Amino acid sequence: MIAIINFLIILSVLVIVHELGHFLVARKFNIKVEEFGLGYPPRIWGKRKGETIYSINALLLGGFVKLLGEDYAELRDVPDSQRKRAFSVQKKRIRVLVLMAGVVMNFLLGIVLFAAIYTKIGIPERVDYLLVTGLSKDSPADQAGIKLEDKIVGVEGMVWPEKDNLVRDFVDYIKSKRGEEVKLLLKDDKSLIVIPRLEEETPEGQGSLGVGITSMDLVQYPLWQRPFRGMVVGVKEALGWGKEIVVGIGKMFYKLFQGEVPKDVGGPVAIYEISKSVTDEGIMATLQFMAILSINLAILNLLPIPALDGGRLLFIAIESVIRRRIKPELEQTIHIAGMMLILGLMVLITINDVKRLLG
Repeated sequence: MIAIINFLIILSVLVIVHELGHFLVARKFNIKVEEFGLGYPPRIWGKRKGETIYSINALLLGGFVKLLGEDYAELRDVPDSQRKRAFSVQKKRIRVLVLMAGVVMNFLLGIVLFAAIYTKIGIPERVDYLLVTGLSKDSPADQAGIKLEDKIVGVEGMVWPEKDNLVRDFVDYIKSKRGEEVKLLLKDDKSLIVIPRLEEETPEGQGSLGVGITSMDLVQYPLWQRPFRGMVVGVKEALGWGKEIVVGIGKMFYKLFQGEVPKDVGGPVAIYEISKSVTDEGIMATLQFMAILSINLAILNLLPIPALDGGRLLFIAIESVIRRRIKPELEQTIHIAGMMLILGLMVLITINDVKRLLG
């Protein structure tokens, strides 16, 4: 039960942030917001505050902001006195800003969450020592007494290289000393003697020392600097994940067009399983998962699929090219078809998730 509550909280935060973006920008331009809903109808609870109804709905896997005259076809039902506050009569620039606001908010949330993580745990940077990140049992490194998180600051007889070449040059030097004693210098003036294995004695998938190393570590800057440095890293992390997600979505649609449901694509069931796992690992893992999911949501909403923000942006782009509005009934029909497509894909992916779990 706790896992389900955590899952709903995570999803709700992401959706509320997204819809809050639409809400705030719409209000900024005096567009009437009829309803701000968490989940999809039927409505469980609602309260009107001012001119907006704030509601909680039965299907808690999403949310929405309902704007007056959101579709041009709905204008026939809008009183003349209210028409100037309808979304669909606004200038193209304003409609684009309202539609983009949700995406921007989700991307910003991802950046802020990554920044918070790195503010807490330290800033990942290349350093002038080697951090031990892995250790094979009974390997030369293990027998010599090397431990995880040890920091190798030098090797007797070796000119210590620059940061960018540290891992490569260290590995090359150790290979050149196979079968010989090598003195590793560790932080805090410790040292150990290791004997790198000969090539024919080295198990597949291991190096001559049987140790995993990196020249990246979490640097603890003064506390006042970390939020700013964390924000820079957060932007890079968000852009990196954004690129990965775009590539993944491209592969997904490629497989779908070939008539195959991708096995590595997850829906609500898969997200629930991951959320259950990360919440068990602690707050940092949960925040990282939320950050990735928020960026994922931003990119998905930018896809030019009818009913999504990206689909509505596509119609505005077409309107700019042909210099007239597409027939309202046609646009509304296309958005409904897009929603049906999304729901159909969600059902297929959910079935695939269930099969994978049962398997």
